[in-house]
Amino acid sequence: MAGNQWPLIRAERVALIADLEALNDAQWSTPSLCAGWTVRDVLAHMTMTAKMTPGRFVGKLASSGFRFNAMTAKGVQDERGATAADTLAEFKAQLDRTTAPPGPLDAMVAEIVIHSQDIRRPLGIAHTFQPEALTVVGDFVTKGNLLLGGKRRSTGLALTATDVDWHHGTGPAVTGPLPSIVLALTGRKAGLSDLDGDGLATLAGRI
Repeated sequence: MAGNQWPLIRAERVALIADLEALNDAQWSTPSLCAGWTVRDVLAHMTMTAKMTPGRFVGKLASSGFRFNAMTAKGVQDERGATAADTLAEFKAQLDRTTAPPGPLDAMVAEIVIHSQDIRRPLGIAHTFQPEALTVVGDFVTKGNLLLGGKRRSTGLALTATDVDWHHGTGPAVTGPLPSIVLALTGRKAGLSDLDGDGLATLAGRI
């Protein structure tokens, strides 16, 4: 997959923009799956992340007193703009950008797949992700715990996607669509209702 992430990311950005074009003010203010953030806030956060470079990340983290959450909150405010139309326009402007914070590029695939669900699910917007993007994210979130906690939540479970060819781990089974598995692995209870298996209670208890 090395070298192929940016086309995946761009395609998912295009799809998300298309889904958001017709939102009204009430929809933009809908609470997202990210606690304390509206769907508009999540999009502003995605714009902030798209603009990041390793150097910019370090500078902004330092200016926030090395408090990651404070840096993130300020980034949301900086990128919201005066109106929801401004928020969407600024995200559109990043469509072809290929910069990222420090870390593996797979994290940027995870960024668009996870956060677009944080936006779409509360709005009732259905979306079919590219299979390649989903498997990249499934592999990524189960490898580590930094920020997402996916390795801890997946340990000792046999996770099997029902929509794409993906499997991880051994133990009690959890099955379902990979987008929903990813949501659960990253601490979002909204994914649990789509899942099944004798390991589901264990996974739910880790959220």
